[in-house]
Amino acid sequence: MGLTQSEQVELERWIGTIWEKAHELGLDPYPTHFEVAPQHIIYELGAYGLPARFSHWTFGRDYHRQKTSYEYGQSKIYEIVFNTAPTQAFLVEDNSMLSHKFVVAHVLGHSDFFKRNTYFGHTDRRMIEQARLHAERIHQYESEFGWQEVETFLDTVLSIEEHFDPAGAIFRRKSAEEYEADRLRSADGPHSDYEDIWSILPDGEKPKPRARKFPEEPEKDVLRFLAENGRDLTEWQRDIIEMVREEMFYFLPQMRTKIMNEGWASFWHERILENLDLTPEEHWEFRRLHSSVLSPSGSKMQINPYYVGFQILKDIMRRWNGEVEEGDETETDWMGREIARPLGEGLKKLFEVIEQDNDVTFLRQYLTGNLVRKLDLYTYKREEVEGQEMWVVQDTDWRRVRDAIVDSMTNFGQPIIYVENGDYKRHGELYLRHAFDGKHLDIEYTKRVLANVRALWGRPVHLETVIDEAKSVIAYDGKEYSERPA
Repeated sequence: MGLTQSEQVELERWIGTIWEKAHELGLDPYPTHFEVAPQHIIYELGAYGLPARFSHWTFGRDYHRQKTSYEYGQSKIYEIVFNTAPTQAFLVEDNSMLSHKFVVAHVLGHSDFFKRNTYFGHTDRRMIEQARLHAERIHQYESEFGWQEVETFLDTVLSIEEHFDPAGAIFRRKSAEEYEADRLRSADGPHSDYEDIWSILPDGEKPKPRARKFPEEPEKDVLRFLAENGRDLTEWQRDIIEMVREEMFYFLPQMRTKIMNEGWASFWHERILENLDLTPEEHWEFRRLHSSVLSPSGSKMQINPYYVGFQILKDIMRRWNGEVEEGDETETDWMGREIARPLGEGLKKLFEVIEQDNDVTFLRQYLTGNLVRKLDLYTYKREEVEGQEMWVVQDTDWRRVRDAIVDSMTNFGQPIIYVENGDYKRHGELYLRHAFDGKHLDIEYTKRVLANVRALWGRPVHLETVIDEAKSVIAYDGKEYSERPA
C-alpha cells in the first residue's frame, strides 16, 4: 500500500525543508531523487546492488537472506541509496512520516559523502544505466548460447570478482595470435631493436640474454590477466569478465569507506533532525530510531559500521573543539612533542577527514585507546570456562586491537593473490602466489576457486601459499588436485 496523495505532498514538502537545512548546516549533496517503494523492492535492490543489474542465483539467495532476517526481526533496511549524479534513493513505503524524514536526512549525508570523498572521485556516476546495458548484453548471450552456459560461466567469474587491482584500467583484449607471440617471446628471451648493438662485441663480452617473464612483474589484477590472456575464452566470455570487473570498480569506493560513509550519514541525520521543528512525539520516535540504528553489534566478531563510524566522528569533533574527557591520551607528533591545535575546529576537521580518508586510514589515525575501551572493541575468542563455552577477551592492548581491525579490512578482507607466471614450465600453465600475511587460506574453498581459474585459463593452475607453516603449492590440472612443497 503506497502513500496517499496528502502524504506524498507532505513528504515532498519535508524533503525540501530537509534539503535546505542540510545546506544551511554545511552539506553539499548531489541533487537527490527519492522514490517510495514496497519492502520487497527495497530488499531486491539491496541484494542486486544496482537497479536493473544482470540476474544471477546468488542475488536471489541474498534477497531471501535479507527478507528472512527482516521477518524474524533481526535486521531492517530503511533505505537504499545509489552513488549516482543525481543521487538515486528509495524509501520504504510502509514507514512512518518521521521515519521518512529520518531517512531523507541520512541519505543526504550519504550523497554529500559521495560528492566529497576523494575515493569516489573517479567512479562512473551513470552506472545504473551501464548496469542495465550489461544486463541486456548478458540476456542476449543467454538467448544465443543458452542460459545454463552463461550462468555457469558467471558462477566461475563471480567466484574471483574481488581479485582485481583497484589501480588498474579497463583491459584491452588480445587476439590468439598476440597471446602466442607473447608466449614465444617469453620462451626465447628478449627481442628488441637494440639487440644488434651487442653483435659488434667479442663473444666473451656479450651479456647472456635474460629470458623474459610473463608477466614481467607480478600482476595483482587476476581478473584482467585472465580476461586478456585466457586462451580458450570466447569473445562473449571476455565481455562478461569485463562487465563484472567494471561493476566492481563502481562498488570499490563503497567497500573502502563503509564505516566512514555510514558514520557520516548517521552524524548528519542526527544533526539535521535536531534542527527541525519536531513535535515531542516525533522527537521521541527520532531518538528511538537513532538508537536502534546506532546500537552496538550483538556479535563479538562483528562491528556495527554505523555505530563505530558515528562514535569516531563525534570523538574527533570533541577533541578538535578542545573538549577533554577522562581517559584521553596525550597526543604527540612523530618527534614526541605534544600537539597543540586551535580550539573550536571540530567541524572543519571532520570535513577534512571525510574528504581525504578511507576506512583503513580513518581507523588507524582516529580509533584511540579511549574509544576502544568505551566501545568495547576488544578482540574475543571462544573458550571453555568451567565446562561452558563462552566468549573471553583475547587481547586488551588497544593498539593491537586497532591493528587487528584494520588488518581485517585490508584488501576488503580478501587474500591478496598475484599472477607470478603465465607460462610456467614453458607449457602455458598459470602460477599464482598468495601474499601470505599470517592468515591461512581455507584449502577446500581454495581448491574450488582453483578449478574456476583453471576453467578461465584453459591450462593447469598452481597456487603458492603457506600450509602448516610451510610454503606449499596446490595445483589443479583439470582432473585432479596435487600438493607439493614450494
